[in-house]
Amino acid sequence: MSSTIPDYADVKLHNTFPRLLAHNARNFPQEIAMREKEFGIWQEFTWKDYNDRVKWLALGLRELGVGAGDVVGLIGENRPEWVWGEIAAHALRARSVGLYQDSLGEEVAYLITYSEAKVLIAEDEEQCDKLLELGDSIPTVKHIVYCDPRGMRKYDDNRLVDVEKIYDYGRKIDAADPSAYDRLIADTRGDECAILCTTSGTTSKPKMAMLNAGDFLDHCAAYLRADPKFPGDNYVSVLPLPWIMEQVYVVGQSLISRQIVNFVEEQETMMADLREIGPNFVLLAPRVWEAISADVRARMMDSTPFKQKMYDFGMKLAHDALDRGETSGLARLVLTSALKDRLGFSNLRSAATGGAAIGPDTFRFFHAMGVPLRQLYGQTELCGAYTIHQPGDIDFDTVGVAFDNSDIKIINADENGVGEIVARTSGMFTGYYKNQSAYDDDVHDGWMHTGDAGYFKQENNHLVVIDRMKDLAETSTGVRYSPQFIENKLKFSPFIAEAVILGKELPFLSTMICIRYSIMAKWAEQRGISFTNYTNLSAQPDVYDMICNEVRQVNKTLPEAQRIRRFLLLYKELDADDGELTRTRKVRRGVVAEKYADIIDAVYSGTDKVDIDTMITFQDGTKTRIQTSVRVVDLDDHPVARTTPKAAE
Repeated sequence: MSSTIPDYADVKLHNTFPRLLAHNARNFPQEIAMREKEFGIWQEFTWKDYNDRVKWLALGLRELGVGAGDVVGLIGENRPEWVWGEIAAHALRARSVGLYQDSLGEEVAYLITYSEAKVLIAEDEEQCDKLLELGDSIPTVKHIVYCDPRGMRKYDDNRLVDVEKIYDYGRKIDAADPSAYDRLIADTRGDECAILCTTSGTTSKPKMAMLNAGDFLDHCAAYLRADPKFPGDNYVSVLPLPWIMEQVYVVGQSLISRQIVNFVEEQETMMADLREIGPNFVLLAPRVWEAISADVRARMMDSTPFKQKMYDFGMKLAHDALDRGETSGLARLVLTSALKDRLGFSNLRSAATGGAAIGPDTFRFFHAMGVPLRQLYGQTELCGAYTIHQPGDIDFDTVGVAFDNSDIKIINADENGVGEIVARTSGMFTGYYKNQSAYDDDVHDGWMHTGDAGYFKQENNHLVVIDRMKDLAETSTGVRYSPQFIENKLKFSPFIAEAVILGKELPFLSTMICIRYSIMAKWAEQRGISFTNYTNLSAQPDVYDMICNEVRQVNKTLPEAQRIRRFLLLYKELDADDGELTRTRKVRRGVVAEKYADIIDAVYSGTDKVDIDTMITFQDGTKTRIQTSVRVVDLDDHPVARTTPKAAE
């Protein structure tokens, strides 16, 4: 690894993605830029390889009619071809739009049609199936370029083109006119929109933030000044590429810092592949950190009594040292060094979480282990994160301090200093695609109104993010609370995957809980509890008893007025495909309140059981009927009085 900080002047001189890539290929042609694991083997691509693929794709796509102002869509798992296709589009002064690979057909059709995508680059047969089934509902699409030919021979659609054919077009053009690509990238402009990035939002139809290439790269450089990466550093790409933060790391930061981007073979092999690479930096969503934490503690439940005692001893030492602002050598010796190695975290200099709030308990767990985890905060519209914790200045209740290119202020603050967070950055978006009114609603005098409630902590000037302004709630008895804060406490339990706190304009707090099926199933099997599926397992009396204990433990950490009085275990997991979560796993509270209004009413009417008869839709479009009964459990000594439900209002 080089110890030289990357030359950020390159960002000003080479202010578009293809220009900066070509600069790297000229100056560091044999340096490794990417790896992809395929059939168990890591395939390496140098900066020259990277640039050549982009060049051939760009020249080939031009032959398909792609030009300035057009839109190229990309859909599939994180793969090198995804990134090559995106930068190839930018080389033609076209715009890229990423589609989440698990999106349902209706959502894909909306994004393609709204953006008027001309060409789609799809990973494989599965994604091509999804696109072809849309038929005439995506009339703007002229070509579908597929990257994996397996299973594609059976299709007869003149829009389908093998990516190898595009490469062949490009190679031939390059051989005949070696300066053709150089002329293309010389015409690219940093002040033009390059990326249409979908917002996670709370509606089923996301907006598209327009991001200029030069501003994007400038923001990435500011991020690197706050959290440096170096040539030869390893990053493992696991979060979806359509998400703004994965764009920042895989596209922007890797071009500037020349860190190596590694693509895992499958999501199921993520942790094994991550351990093989031993990355210097990782970015994982809170739900992933929560799942890793839950898995560690669940594995200890399976372990021998001696190992369990050593684990408890080591974690107590580590937590006690953390509370003193120190590290424990004995904890490292007996537990944390081996645990970090097992997870693939031994080489980490920095780790980050963003996209949603992470619970302080989960945050502390990883710091006690010795993982240098930092919290990020930002929005798609502001080019992703613009705050981060600095080394040696970690506060588990905050999201750190602003980058040097970013400004943050609190407006309309109350007597406690809590108000709406507004911000601006050098990477700020220039508007929502074909939606000026939404831009005018969100941006005033150059400041983005985030809709989040927060305040600055006086002792360290860190930003504290409480919740969405519209989600901060008050019970009918006047108790104010943040649903997100309590939900994160619940999700620290290895047995709880998701929780939704209820209580707005109602007499007390209650919650709907989704069990973490993989861990709860293992727990049930060890105890000889028979079950058939998620719905059946979540209805088991022993499972209810276990979760009841977990909720009681959380209640002990909450003020009396904010404690949960009733709970139920939902018969299914909350799912982005059902509109209940955003693609970055944030709860869409309005959708949940409407969809489960009958259950919520039952919770507050004092009943102890809700009969369910509903249909659920799977990702492949198939449906199944669920008929079951859901118990509602009281958590105090006195039965809940019947009330007039307001949940559906």
